[in-house]
Amino acid sequence: MAGMVSPLTVGFDLDMTLIDSRPGIHATYRALSAETGVWIDADLAVTRIGPPLEQELAHWFPADRVGETGDRYREIYPAYAIGPTLAMPGAREAIQAVRAAGGRAIVVTAKHEPNAKLHLAHLGIEPDAVIGWLWAEAKAEALREHGARVYVGDHTGDVRGARAAGALAVSVPTGPCDADELRAAGADVVLPGLTAFPAWWDAYRAEFA
Repeated sequence: MAGMVSPLTVGFDLDMTLIDSRPGIHATYRALSAETGVWIDADLAVTRIGPPLEQELAHWFPADRVGETGDRYREIYPAYAIGPTLAMPGAREAIQAVRAAGGRAIVVTAKHEPNAKLHLAHLGIEPDAVIGWLWAEAKAEALREHGARVYVGDHTGDVRGARAAGALAVSVPTGPCDADELRAAGADVVLPGLTAFPAWWDAYRAEFA
């Protein structure tokens, strides 16, 4: 760690890490259900946010319809999901803390990249780069490409991605996984939420940067 290059790059997950997308995702699932005539338990679906959309749709649609239904979900998503979605407490401050220290903040998410960018623009959250369509260990591709030494996420899949990239896995139990699950998955640090990130970041940089 002592040989870190500058500037430090920190990766962040999106859903339930930087944004609370549950209201918007709930509304999109309800609209999709009404359009397709297929029952989707939106209340249940939003408790499982994190993995790729197709994994959730496979609970409700036959395999031969998942692909086309996912495309339709992403098409209608901006109309239903952007407005209701809120920034998680401390999200803007976490990004700003990285950049104020001369670092780079990137977002690496499983979400459809254009929709991820719409969320961030709507909420005024301005990372240096946004990379979509990557889940769990596949997130390591972007983390390595951008030289991220830290990855912050809310899901055990995020921990797996950080570890695959050789990055420090910093977790927040603000999504479907609690602190014990995140630690068991190998999280190096578990913060109560992003509001605790700036102080942790200052201490981390003082010790390792």
